[in-house]
Amino acid sequence: MLQQTQVDRVIPYYATFLAAYPRPIDCARAGPGDVVRLWSGLGYNRRALNLHRAATAISAEHGGVVPADERALRALPGVGAYTARAVLSFAFEADVAVVDTNVVRVLSRCVAGTGLALRDAQSLADRLLPAGRSWDFNQSMFDVGATLCTAVPACALCPLRHQCRWRRGGLSAPDPWRASPSVRPQASFAGSDRQGRGRLVQALRSGAVSRERLASACGWPDDPSRAERITVALVAEGFAEWTEDQPALLRLR
Repeated sequence: MLQQTQVDRVIPYYATFLAAYPRPIDCARAGPGDVVRLWSGLGYNRRALNLHRAATAISAEHGGVVPADERALRALPGVGAYTARAVLSFAFEADVAVVDTNVVRVLSRCVAGTGLALRDAQSLADRLLPAGRSWDFNQSMFDVGATLCTAVPACALCPLRHQCRWRRGGLSAPDPWRASPSVRPQASFAGSDRQGRGRLVQALRSGAVSRERLASACGWPDDPSRAERITVALVAEGFAEWTEDQPALLRLR
């Protein structure tokens, strides 16, 4: 849930989700459509489908227990290097550094004084990690990056201000973080395929949708071919399926 979503927004969904599915096996036993419905409002609905698939894999391959091994974690649907390391650090307190966009910003400005690619930021964080303190280190880096070393930094309040290479250099332009290869402008959401997908999934949460209603459900009443393309992708990815009714209806799986 925390992938690309802020903590304050996640917390109530997290509590609701754990109440419904307290164990991986509970999530696995639910239909993927039920999980997607409970996810409503969080966006990036593919995460819900991956979470259901990961719970199914954990139940089938790991006895219902989340593995404490990075390779096993990364084999789960939807789990990449960042999520695997976050689980290892915060659930198991393993000595691994966790790097997200906020941490890249702190490392670029404060430690390196220059832009960092994600791989270089990860290597630097690994070297800085104090043995036996991964939980504290990673939480601290996240907090500094999310609350102080933001896009518009609050340097006067930052506990790292006396060590920060960028601040000691007079905060000269360009901002080291903005020179990082990992910093890319985000594509507009308005009018995107992702917006149309989200609208269609939201409509499906309320009930099945006929083929004639697909375009309007996506918000593209004059572009049925685009809606059909989105629908084909949703079915292929396992979000939805066509019923055997005549005429067929699209529904969540």
